Amino acid sequence: MRGARGKAARGIGYESIDSMKNLIVIGGTMGVGKTATCRELQKLLPRNVFLDGDWCWDMQPFVVTAETIAMVNDNIAHLLNSFLACSEFDNVVFCWVLHEQHILDDLLAALDLDDCVTYSFSLVSTEQALSERLSRDIAAGKRKADITERSVARIPLYAELDTVKIDVSAISPAAAARRITEHLTGVQAGLAGGK
Repeated sequence: MRGARGKAARGIGYESIDSMKNLIVIGGTMGVGKTATCRELQKLLPRNVFLDGDWCWDMQPFVVTAETIAMVNDNIAHLLNSFLACSEFDNVVFCWVLHEQHILDDLLAALDLDDCVTYSFSLVSTEQALSERLSRDIAAGKRKADITERSVARIPLYAELDTVKIDVSAISPAAAARRITEHLTGVQAGLAGGK
């Protein structure tokens, strides 16, 4: 359990547990496939909404200062809290780089997690698979050439996080989403059996 603010689990299921909402948090380095996996996850989960943390950084020029960091964190927390409070959603899916434990912890501390089960995943990859994926994105004009070095440098950081790791080196986003839902189903069965 993460504090008294909600239950924490290391996976997710298809239905809410005892009318509790599911918050599914997915981290991973740049280009690993977070957004694509979340889009596939949306096809599998009922009554869901998806927020990509990068959307809150979509600014020109891209400026990282104490002020913009605070603004982005506040905006993400506001949106996620609004989604969690909305009766139309059972599953709230969020992805972001989330490469340090304190970033994940600070995010969760800013949320109203009463009546919510939180699941935290990290998508991980080998350096070779990530580099190949990023090379395709660079060639297609989706990313700048400097992304590979910065993204690869973050790979080891995910091993230290308190998250379930999904290795996406050799699987598609659809397969990654299925692995997440399979894990969730197992967790939910365990939680239901513990009543």
